[in-house]
Amino acid sequence: MLSRLSLAVFLVSTAVAAQPTPVTPLAVGSANTATADPTVPRPKTTPCRVRLFTDMKFADFSPKSFPYAPPAACLGPWQKVVLEADYSVEAGRQFDRTATLWIGGVNVYFGTTAEPSRTVARAWHIERDLTEYSAILETTSQGRAELGNLVNSTFTSSLWGTAQIAFYPQSRDDDDSRLPVADLVLPLSASPTGGSVPLFDPTAELSATFQLPRNIERAYLDVILQHQGANDEFWYACVPTDLAGELQSCVGTAFREGQLSIDGQPAGVVPIFPWIFTGGIDPFFWRPIPAPQSLNFVPYRVDVTPFAGVLSDGQPHRLAIKVTNNSQFFQTTATLLLYLDRRSTQVTGAVTQNTIGAPSPAVNAALKNDPATGTVTGTVTTTSSRQFVLAGWIKTSHGRVRTEIAQRIDFSNVQQFVSPQSLPETFIQDIRQSTAISSTTKVQGGDRSGQSSVRMSWPLELDLTVNIDASGGFSQVGRVKQAYNRVDSTGDFSSLVSNSGEWADTFPTQQGQSGSQRYFFSDSEGRCFSRALTASAGVLASIVDGKGCDE
Repeated sequence: MLSRLSLAVFLVSTAVAAQPTPVTPLAVGSANTATADPTVPRPKTTPCRVRLFTDMKFADFSPKSFPYAPPAACLGPWQKVVLEADYSVEAGRQFDRTATLWIGGVNVYFGTTAEPSRTVARAWHIERDLTEYSAILETTSQGRAELGNLVNSTFTSSLWGTAQIAFYPQSRDDDDSRLPVADLVLPLSASPTGGSVPLFDPTAELSATFQLPRNIERAYLDVILQHQGANDEFWYACVPTDLAGELQSCVGTAFREGQLSIDGQPAGVVPIFPWIFTGGIDPFFWRPIPAPQSLNFVPYRVDVTPFAGVLSDGQPHRLAIKVTNNSQFFQTTATLLLYLDRRSTQVTGAVTQNTIGAPSPAVNAALKNDPATGTVTGTVTTTSSRQFVLAGWIKTSHGRVRTEIAQRIDFSNVQQFVSPQSLPETFIQDIRQSTAISSTTKVQGGDRSGQSSVRMSWPLELDLTVNIDASGGFSQVGRVKQAYNRVDSTGDFSSLVSNSGEWADTFPTQQGQSGSQRYFFSDSEGRCFSRALTASAGVLASIVDGKGCDE
């Protein structure tokens, strides 16, 4: 029942001439796409900007190439580097589409697009902090924009994009050692110019083999695993394959998880955030406020620093990621970021502890079948709880450094079903899902001794009641509640991010249609951002800024 709804039900074709739609400020009463997300914080220095492309039209599935060159007027190093992009879609009929940008084969943006309506074109702005990726921006290279889109007499809307990068020069007071810039940035992508890699089953891998520098001090992998296809787009609503028929659901259970390996050894775990795209479940939910990160994914970072000594041995090393219970399918990419010991030509070391095992989710189904009506009712619960330690040491120019990462990941998905087997029917599927991630990193030795921690929680609630009468007439009452919460702590510094919202609708009548989003950020140095949006009947109803920042 959780398939993407047919646009033909509620959209009417249009033949209006195509034009890019400008991004406009948030305004009460507007039907344009609206998010509460903040822009990337900027220094006070004046930036140099490099335009990547202007009003590029996306009406087919071919990648679009563009040349990239660093700004001649302000060569690096830079204090801050920010990708700025504006996308729009014409009024008409169109699905949400996946959008990506690549420079030198490295992914610099990954997200999806907003769906239009018959009368409303949509435009939105995205930003990404690329400061840590600056190494790929210091030389000329080939850029690639992908936004596969079908335009014909049925799907009528082209998409458009304009993108640039803002480079903020360092001021005289900047300390180079404090700038978060990797020395080497390497892609795991489909080609030298980029492109995501599709994984169609649990054995398929996103992989790359590298011969790396011999002086690696720290290493991280930024990973995006985008769930796609008939089964995996709504993986949080899936059930064991043998129950999928009677519960009218997708297969593979409600558990998905990325597994990272280095030379065949477990090296990290990638929990998967349940992104909901603007065509998902009920497209009216997301008018005009999309779900968290729908337009701009946040990569998941895996710290593989305990492998630094191994990766520095001068031999080829293969990094690979696969997705547990992948049934159809995931679009994937990853970026390897290396920090080097610049005062040493050779770092040595070893992994001393690695308790990362294979995932072992548990499924418990408590179902009843009423023989009189054929209705199946009950609960399907999927849980996974695991903790592990990854530790290693390296000998550097500033002494012996030991890094230990202790992580715990708890996952729970509970689904309540009422699943009739014949018409007329009232089908009910209520989902309560939670992902809790706790990671602590201890560093001993060198100039980075100390402890840091990351805590994340990704709650998701989804309630659906679908009514189908004897003639096939259809209505769906739905509610979604979702959040991305994160707390970082390092020494005497801490920060908090919360991106949450709630949406409701009765499809296709749009009775009770509403949406809301609140984005809140604060840190121990006094910075704070708060914005809350509400929507009703498909238009923005309120904008509240600053709530909670003065407390």
